[in-house]
Amino acid sequence: MNDPQSLIYLMERYLAYMRVRHYSPRTVEAHTKMLRRFRLFCEQLGITQARQVTRAVILNYQNYLFHHRKKDGNAMTIATQKHWLSAVKSMFSHLTREGLILYNPATDLELPRNEYRLPKTVLTHAEVEAIMNVPDLSTPLGIKDRAMLETLYSTGIRREELCNLDKGDVDFDREVVRVSQGKGRKDRYAPIGGRALRWIEKYLTDSRAWFCPSINETALFVGTTGQRMTTNRLSAKVHAIIDKAAIGKSGSCHLFRHAFATALLENGCGLRHIQAMLGHSSIESTEIYTHVSIKELKKAHDRCHPARMPEAGLPSGAALV
Repeated sequence: MNDPQSLIYLMERYLAYMRVRHYSPRTVEAHTKMLRRFRLFCEQLGITQARQVTRAVILNYQNYLFHHRKKDGNAMTIATQKHWLSAVKSMFSHLTREGLILYNPATDLELPRNEYRLPKTVLTHAEVEAIMNVPDLSTPLGIKDRAMLETLYSTGIRREELCNLDKGDVDFDREVVRVSQGKGRKDRYAPIGGRALRWIEKYLTDSRAWFCPSINETALFVGTTGQRMTTNRLSAKVHAIIDKAAIGKSGSCHLFRHAFATALLENGCGLRHIQAMLGHSSIESTEIYTHVSIKELKKAHDRCHPARMPEAGLPSGAALV
């Protein structure tokens, strides 16, 4: 019989609550992993009951995450530490509200402060075009690859969202794609440009049947097996194409998302519109691109900094020493 005060039992109760509240399977899976780590940490201290978990235990776990090193020798990022601690804090908060435990040991836990990191790599439009020219358009595979790249750049959608697109999600008349159950299980419409639509149409007309002759498969982009493209396969494909472009930058699908948002911002698009197109729940996630896009700052620097102003009396073509 399950012990109603054991950590294992109460963690399963909390995960069951998340499923009932319609959290995505991916979120439940992530919380399962994070709470299992916390339970194993407690068991190493001889703690198996919820009532044995004190504030000191939670603080020790926070210290453990801070000093923990992954297999590659690197520490957890601050964002990851915060995510893992939030899972524990949310669980104890729920258990307390439901009266399953009398005391919340994580009630006053101060989470690590956020750190804001800029993307290491941002593609210019010229670099994007160089990447677009890599696929061999004389082959069905090359046409499919070009259509996927164009869709990523034109819409800014995530790799999972691209893989989840169905044929019926592309509205050629309204020039939008329907993103079903994106991050946070939210549906949205994303505008898509005419060039990307033409490549999708060419892919559907000339290429898709080579990979998937079945009319029952609803997926827009399919792999060589004729089934829906997987995120890992898509990432590997895009990474290889970017490397082949020889632009001196490395990355995968997310580079097109960064390039999409930066291009919109530099051409005068408002943050709220960019937020809606990217599917960000918070404007803070979108504001990072105000730091990536420094077009206006460069103009101000050229206009105001003495070292960038034309030097009086300097002959045209003279070398600076």
